[in-house]
Amino acid sequence: MKKLTTEKLISYMGKRSNQELRHEPAKLAEACNDAAYAFNHNSALDMLKLVCFNDPIPELHTHSYNFNTATGRNIINTIQEYYYEI
Repeated sequence: MKKLTTEKLISYMGKRSNQELRHEPAKLAEACNDAAYAFNHNSALDMLKLVCFNDPIPELHTHSYNFNTATGRNIINTIQEYYYEI
């Protein structure tokens, strides 16, 4: 699994968006790593893209006709729970 570090998260968010990061990067990176492990997915960066930018993860079937599926909503809620527990 490709882990997401705090530095990678900050760098990616800076490239993808011109807005200031409102959340704690270390907690967000750890929550994405935990979710990637829990859902047996190989990239925590995909989890970040899903929760922050609503980008689909085709392997996990997170979207159907550009809407979140039940699986997609579950993954997003799980990442949020991990973030707030940390």
